[in-house]
Amino acid sequence: MGFGDLKTPAGLKVLNEFLADKSYIEGYVPSQADVAVFDALSGVPSADLCHALRWYNHIKSYHKEKGSLPGVKKPLSQYGPAGVEDTTGAAPAAADEDDDDDIDLFGSDEEEDEETKKIKEERLAAYNAKKLQIACVVEDDKVGTDQLEELITAFEDYVQSMDVAAFNKI
Repeated sequence: MGFGDLKTPAGLKVLNEFLADKSYIEGYVPSQADVAVFDALSGVPSADLCHALRWYNHIKSYHKEKGSLPGVKKPLSQYGPAGVEDTTGAAPAAADEDDDDDIDLFGSDEEEDEETKKIKEERLAAYNAKKLQIACVVEDDKVGTDQLEELITAFEDYVQSMDVAAFNKI
């Protein structure tokens, strides 16, 4: 991922193409991702890069709120289209990786990946074992509770059993 070097015309072109159908770098609101990319630019994109220029002017209008925008600012190489090699700051990124080895906030280690899958399967099994609860008020003259129970349990593929937790009649 990445835009390449955003200080070069090639990097700006990749950014322009990326923003052709997007208003922001990530999501649907301005975020720290936009701030990170904005700060990496050397100046205003040229007029022929209309999407990058539109985005630049829009993010520039948030200059007072930059610190309060949602999200966490990540390295520039984490943003942008897939398949583009990021050439900005390759040496500092290697130094940062050594510092980040002790804490993995996103669970990308393969050992944890297996544990995560196991936990996820256990939670899904527990969720599927729970019964669905539906609240309804029955008007006794129109529908009987026995009829309602028969109609619900008729979905044999989805309903194993039915219990009445509370009883309201009008």
